Amino acid sequence: MTIKAQIGCSRKREGDSPWERITHIGGVNPDGTRWKMTQERAVYLMEEGWEFYVAVSGKAVWCEVAISGQGNKYIKTARDDELPSNLLNLPECP
Repeated sequence: MTIKAQIGCSRKREGDSPWERITHIGGVNPDGTRWKMTQERAVYLMEEGWEFYVAVSGKAVWCEVAISGQGNKYIKTARDDELPSNLLNLPECP
């Protein structure tokens, strides 16, 4: 069974390259509880079949696993070119 989850926030660190700035993503479960996980965990889950998306202008924009020029895996939305700007523009996760 594929699990689909909306990302509503991200935790970022300053000064790193854009694809390394996101450390965590998070959202809200159907029961109202919050969830948060590391970007590394999200990459692993996506490789196992989970699907994450971000709401942009009321539409779902799906995430994908990308690989930086240094060979690091990270998540970004399909609409973004090299930079994960849709995720960087989300509010900070608590």
